[in-house]
Amino acid sequence: MDMSIGWAILGIIGGLVALVIGGELLVRGASLLATALRISPLIIGLTVVAFGTSAPELGVSLQAALTGNADVAIGNVVGSNIFNILLILGLAAVVTPLVVSSQLIRADVPIMIGASLALWGFSLDQRLERWEGAVLFVSLLGYIVFCIRQSRHESAAVVQEFAQELPKPSTWTSRRSIQISLMIVGLVLLGFGSHWLVGGAVKIATVLGVSKLIIGLTIVAAGTSLPEVVTSVVASLRGERDIAVGNVIGSNLFNILCVLGLSSIISPQGIAIAKDALEFDIPVMVAVAVVCFPIFLTGNLIARWEGGLLLFYYVAYTLLIVLSETYPEHGTWFASILAYVVVPLTLLTLVGSLVWARRNRQSAESLP
Repeated sequence: MDMSIGWAILGIIGGLVALVIGGELLVRGASLLATALRISPLIIGLTVVAFGTSAPELGVSLQAALTGNADVAIGNVVGSNIFNILLILGLAAVVTPLVVSSQLIRADVPIMIGASLALWGFSLDQRLERWEGAVLFVSLLGYIVFCIRQSRHESAAVVQEFAQELPKPSTWTSRRSIQISLMIVGLVLLGFGSHWLVGGAVKIATVLGVSKLIIGLTIVAAGTSLPEVVTSVVASLRGERDIAVGNVIGSNLFNILCVLGLSSIISPQGIAIAKDALEFDIPVMVAVAVVCFPIFLTGNLIARWEGGLLLFYYVAYTLLIVLSETYPEHGTWFASILAYVVVPLTLLTLVGSLVWARRNRQSAESLP
């Protein structure tokens, strides 16, 4: 094996380790500080924790934008959003069916769809301008205000569920200076980790002749989503289903509104959007977001079979982009598979979910 590839792989592994540890320290420090300031556990869970698990995506995309690797930045966010819903939500639902009781999380799904559509619209000229990034970032601030207002109407059970998930302060971590230090160390690790990961990913793409977009959509996206994997699957095992789903939806919103928003703002020329991402990956991200809507609309249940279907879609998507990269001459044929096989299957799935939920509701209403 080429030594340069070996060092690149070590850089990716070291970067991922630093990102995961840094993200955990940042979330822990911020959660403890927010708890000390008596902020609602629901708000902490839906903002600090959900956004904190996306800190690796933020670090990587900012680093990529600053070093002129726009494909890594956009691939990281789009790939992470697809990964979060199809693989993480699918895996969590396979572990145990997810029944969502929080009205706030259900309201987040249309917001996530709107943010995804906005990104698609901004990308039509194949560039995310600085002012468009500013619009996305300001929208994040509006979303946080919305969360704070809506949280006042949530049930006590939902608030208690999120309260149980937050880290409990010990004698050592109850000190304000320690909480701030955890956040600082976490941010430093995120900085180093993102630098190593982006450098290793770009090196592998260069040596192997693989596009940076594909590396961003696969290795980088999956790696930076590791905190979401752990948070959602563990929450699902514990029966904390609102957290399992809220973490995914909140992270996806943060990826679009903050990660891409800030990345395009700090980049002097904005972020260039690759034609392949515009024509394939971003539409897939939007479609994946839309798939969530009927699930939350009908019964608020993600059944095991639906989770399995989401996992199947992720495998199919990953296989499709790898094949498209390996056999570019068949790109049109692969796109036809998406248009005439995957999309109809998705529509059938949505209709099936609606019919299945309606029958369950009618059966429940007919019982004495």
